[in-house]
Amino acid sequence: MWNSLSGSQPFLRHEFLQALEDSGSVGAGTGWSPEPLALYQHGTLIGTVPLYRKRHSYGEYVFDWAWAQAYGRAGLNYYPKLVAAVPFTPVTGPRLLAGPNGASKTLTETAVQAICARAQATCASSVHWLFPSTADCVRLAEAGLIRRTGFQFHWENRGWTGFADYLEAFSAPKRKNIKRERRAVAEACVQYTVHEGQAVSETLWDDFYDLYLTTIFKYGGTPYLTREFFSRIGATVPGIVLVHARRGQESIAAALFFRDQDTLYGRYWGTRRELSGLHFETCYYQAIDYCLAHGLNRFEAGAQGGHKLSRGFLPTPTYSMHWLDHHEFQSAVADFLDRENAGLEITMHELNEHSPFRAPS
Repeated sequence: MWNSLSGSQPFLRHEFLQALEDSGSVGAGTGWSPEPLALYQHGTLIGTVPLYRKRHSYGEYVFDWAWAQAYGRAGLNYYPKLVAAVPFTPVTGPRLLAGPNGASKTLTETAVQAICARAQATCASSVHWLFPSTADCVRLAEAGLIRRTGFQFHWENRGWTGFADYLEAFSAPKRKNIKRERRAVAEACVQYTVHEGQAVSETLWDDFYDLYLTTIFKYGGTPYLTREFFSRIGATVPGIVLVHARRGQESIAAALFFRDQDTLYGRYWGTRRELSGLHFETCYYQAIDYCLAHGLNRFEAGAQGGHKLSRGFLPTPTYSMHWLDHHEFQSAVADFLDRENAGLEITMHELNEHSPFRAPS
């Protein structure tokens, strides 16, 4: 029943969310406690929300540490809080799952009231809807939540038929730089293979997980996902695309993507070698090649990364919606967000002025 409401995005499928729980990536001891909301009408499931009780703000990609600190200075508890989100996944999509036609205003209001009442009844300070769709944002604003704007860098196909065609759209210096990066990887004798769906064997998952951990630990990150998680999604979640890089017999890098009918989503990567251009080739150029070959119109390469701009990824707004039970803090955060949102709009405008693409003739 859940999948009949979730749409095509793989992260919203029951199998993906269940894999997080069954693998221990969320649940006891992780600070992510699943509390999904289910809405019924005459015994029929008509809406669901992937909802979690959080005891920290890790793995969300919407940073509210300053809000938690302000609560602490006021002698208040910010945690626990409730988040409507896909853990560790900063991908925009519906958060109130209600089938192909989306959620109505009435259903949204019912969900908001139910979740806010749950927050109040269980001493949660606030409710946060992370990376909701534009349609969800409109309905949530009508229900009284306040909006926060962020942005990511996304790639969109403007009708290009291949990578050479794509490069012709760039200004000469940017085109030269991309050719140089791709040439450096080719001259290092790196070869790529693409594995999809259940063609990703357990041996490949073992290798990918080791690459993933190597890179996370190198940069002082936290490996939220367990090895078992990857086996579970490999067996149950559609749309998996693993790009694997080898040099001779040595496995040196890999990147994991997911896809639906129209979009490729970049999620995790790892490497054992520092080679010029390897990260860009593995995580971006191979993915663009895949999109062009498979008729996908969009590639979302993940959060952050201003370096993506010069490689053809343009700033795209993302949103989150917030409700704080404390009236004074709700007002203070609303005022802060008015100013922050305005500043981010200016930032995105300035970034667009530095687009790597040639001006139309």
